[in-house]
Amino acid sequence: MKQYVIIGCGRFGRSVAENLYKLGHDVLAIDENEETMQSISDKVTHAVQADATDEHALRSLGLRNFDVAVITIGSDIQSSIMATLIVKDLGVKYVVAKAQSEIHAKVLYKIGADRVVFPERDMGMRVAHNLVSTNILDYIELAPEYSIMEITALDEWNGKSILDLNIRSKFGINIMAVKHGNHINVSPTASDVVHRGDVLVVIGHNNDLKKLQK
Repeated sequence: MKQYVIIGCGRFGRSVAENLYKLGHDVLAIDENEETMQSISDKVTHAVQADATDEHALRSLGLRNFDVAVITIGSDIQSSIMATLIVKDLGVKYVVAKAQSEIHAKVLYKIGADRVVFPERDMGMRVAHNLVSTNILDYIELAPEYSIMEITALDEWNGKSILDLNIRSKFGINIMAVKHGNHINVSPTASDVVHRGDVLVVIGHNNDLKKLQK
């Protein structure tokens, strides 16, 4: 069990905090809004009303003992930067911060954030891909040019082996896993056969992945 501190409990922060707690982890939620803290108090391990930019307040909460800090203050960029600086200075091992823009993200990385997330942008991207392509189930951007997609096997792939499909040569992508019913094959071989309705997890350049959209 890991210890997580979530700083900023808006919609995104609250969702992260509650789900980490449901997964069995120790979660400390921090927000300066008293009403927010009261409403989340029974859904996390501890809920504390505090100013995320108050170093003394955060230090008194013993943040140095936490494994991961998630800074979900997005709209107030100055507070987001200050909170990230403080938790890094306090010695939190791994810091994830939410950003509103690429500039904001660059600053967060420069001051020590280990990972920066764009929940609104990423969700918008997933929804857009799901809307325009009937066979795309999920979409995760790894880098500006590379992504992972979860797709439904094309009808013409039914009954063919991965070797016969020659997906890497035709599309320039790699198959990471194949889900058939409730079974997930996380290391498919060339001889494995793809069936109608199978779900494939593939990785590749965005331009190559677009060839699979229909």
